[in-house]
Amino acid sequence: MTQTSIDVVGIGNAIVDVIARCDEAFLNEEALVKGTMALIDADRAEALYRMMGPGTEASGGSAGNTMAGIASLGGNGAYIGKVRDDLLGEVFRHDLTAQGVRFDTPPATVGPGTARCLILVTPDGQRTLNTYLGACVALGPDDIDPAIVGRAQVTYLEGYLFDPPLAQQAFRKAAEIAHGAGRKVALSLSDPFCVERHRAAFRDLVAGDVDILFANEVEICSLYETADFAVAAGAVRGHVAIAALTRVILAGGAEHRVAAAPVTRVVDSTGAGDLYAAGFLYGLTRGLPLPICGETGGLCAAEIISHVGARPERDLSELIATAGVFRLSL
Repeated sequence: MTQTSIDVVGIGNAIVDVIARCDEAFLNEEALVKGTMALIDADRAEALYRMMGPGTEASGGSAGNTMAGIASLGGNGAYIGKVRDDLLGEVFRHDLTAQGVRFDTPPATVGPGTARCLILVTPDGQRTLNTYLGACVALGPDDIDPAIVGRAQVTYLEGYLFDPPLAQQAFRKAAEIAHGAGRKVALSLSDPFCVERHRAAFRDLVAGDVDILFANEVEICSLYETADFAVAAGAVRGHVAIAALTRVILAGGAEHRVAAAPVTRVVDSTGAGDLYAAGFLYGLTRGLPLPICGETGGLCAAEIISHVGARPERDLSELIATAGVFRLSL
């Protein structure tokens, strides 16, 4: 790679997804909150896995999905995340690198195994995530490669990774390196429960280290403890250069409304936010206007929710070319 060839480096939980369908009754019986992510221990992961129906396994993790999307769009990406030197770790590394994403983080040789996320999809396409973090908790500042971060236009931080204290230190280090090199830092809030667990720390990170914030309506309202989206949107102004709040993009004093991309049928909402971020960042690193970045993100999200799984099934570069979205910016 040349010194300026990285569009985005993603830092997140390296997770192998296990996806299975279930009905609403199963969620109720297991006291699972539909549409959210819960952290579980090894015993709960094993028990829940035994109760799940037939599933499919695929490499996932929020930032990993975003990086796979950027690669599918034709962008150059890198990834920093922790796996164990086990079978699932090899699967994750192979899947990501085969998609064209650079992944050089050394595996852990001791401790918990590679992380897994048990994803239950209800008939309405909503996904409920149950995550065993495993080796992910071992990621820390020493895993942040200054050369990679310093060469990426954007360093993208996954909010889900914020739980382990070492990961928070890694985020701070990555942000310092990125800004020292004149680069940008992006953060995804990931999940309202994640925000509730770390609200004060997230606010501090957003105010001091983040240039680009990704959040949906529930997440941004949780961050600023309000039920009023307009109030939350007003609160984030001034803290970040760009706030991509799914349906609206805020930058400086400007506000850009972005219409949702049409979808024939929602099959599985897993990864919708991840692929929105992929499309948005792909456009942003090419200097496209913010409304076009948002529209590109929407098209990528629409593709991902049209099938089971959080990695693109269609070449996203062809999808965008067919839609002609970039021509709108000329």
